[in-house]
Amino acid sequence: MRHVALMRGGTAVVQDHVALAEIELCGELIIAASAAEEERLSPDRIDEVLKVTAERRETS
Repeated sequence: MRHVALMRGGTAVVQDHVALAEIELCGELIIAASAAEEERLSPDRIDEVLKVTAERRETS
């Protein structure tokens, strides 16, 4: 669902909630990666950060 908000000067800004959620998830991954001791996050750690359940992984 998209919402349009008017700002000063009548400029319309479209807020895409899906895009905002994706940005938040990317931020969570960046935080996890910066805190990790290893060079890369494992697939299991990525799933944990993104809150992907084992059930969903099995259907992919």
